Order: sequence, then C-alpha cells, then structure tokens
Amino acid sequence: MKMTKKERAAEVIQRLEGVYPDALCSLTYQKPHELMIAGRLSAQCTDARVNTVTKVLFERYRSIDDFAAADVHDIEEIVKPCGLYKTKALSIVTMCRQIRDDHGGEIPDSIEELTKLSGIGRKTANLIMGDVFHKPAVVTDTHCIRICGRLGLTGNKEPAKVEQDLLKILPPEKSSDFCHRLVLFGREYCKARGERCADCPLKDLCPSGGRQLLKR
Repeated sequence: MKMTKKERAAEVIQRLEGVYPDALCSLTYQKPHELMIAGRLSAQCTDARVNTVTKVLFERYRSIDDFAAADVHDIEEIVKPCGLYKTKALSIVTMCRQIRDDHGGEIPDSIEELTKLSGIGRKTANLIMGDVFHKPAVVTDTHCIRICGRLGLTGNKEPAKVEQDLLKILPPEKSSDFCHRLVLFGREYCKARGERCADCPLKDLCPSGGRQLLKR
C-alpha cells in the first residue's frame, strides 16, 4: 500500500533515530548567542571551518556586550576564512547591539523577532528556536532540501516552501532533531554527489533510490 508523505516521514524519522541516536548540532557553541553567530557565519561556508573560526572568536569575545562593543574591523580579521567577512562581521556586531539595546540583552524567542536581527534569516532563526528554546523548528539547509526532495517529502527547492511542506508532515516535537539527523545522513549516505544508495538505510522508502541504483 502506498505511503502518505506523513507516514513516510514518520518511518524516516524512526530509522534515522536508530542510525543517529544523538541528534547534535554540527556547529560548536556553549551559549545561545554563540549559536546565533555561528549560524550567521555558516552561510556559504562549511560547519567545520566555522567551528575553527569560532573557537578563536568566542575566546576573545565572551558575551553579547563584548560583541556589541567590538570594532567591526577586528571581527573581520577573525572571520575572514568564512568568506563574505565584511558583511558577516558587520551583521554580528549589529545584531548584538540590537539584542543589547532592543531586547535587554536576551535573545528573542520568536521567528518574527529573530528575523528582524541583522543577518538572521529563517534558517538560523529556526536553528535557535529548536536548539535554544526547544520549540518546533525546521532548518531548511542544503541537506534538508536535497534529501527531503529525494525522499518525496517535498516538491519544492525554495527554503521557505520546503519549511512549510515539512511543518505539515513532521511531528512538531521531532522536527528540530530530524533536521540535525539529516545533516549527518547527508554527509554519510545521501550526498550531493556520490550517493551511497546501495547501502542506504532508507533506500526502500526513497522514490529516487531506485533510479540512482539503475545509473550504476
């Protein structure tokens, strides 16, 4: 019997929970504002490189007030390896000033307020909502968009539309961890190139899997 998207999503979640019991964020952070800054730096940059850069950055600037008072040029020099460093450095300082001045030094806990902060889009806002505030969230990064498309869970490629599609079929309490597991799964099996379809734990659930195997 053909599965609905919601049924397929539930089975995918269950299997990924078995393969990746620990659904951890791939960005290294200890404080909520550090996740926000790491998320900003991750745009068009690998998580591994971001983690290398933030190790230095977070040792030098330890609080929102530290970043708000920082010289943008000093931030630029540290974050340069992440690319787009001038824009990213300016948005990091600006967002921390906004949090300090407009939110009493506390990171807001809604998508609407988070996306008003300089440099924060829905992807990073959802990351904060899920990991910091433990609220339902769908982080539509490249792994999520690619894998959910291949699995037939969405027919869209635009992040906002993919987010809305997934919100309709994912259990709210599992949505954030599901996205973290997709990153791990995407790196190990469902890569952008060189997919491991023959070994994939989801191959019988994947409408694209059979076509990939026939290409070999």
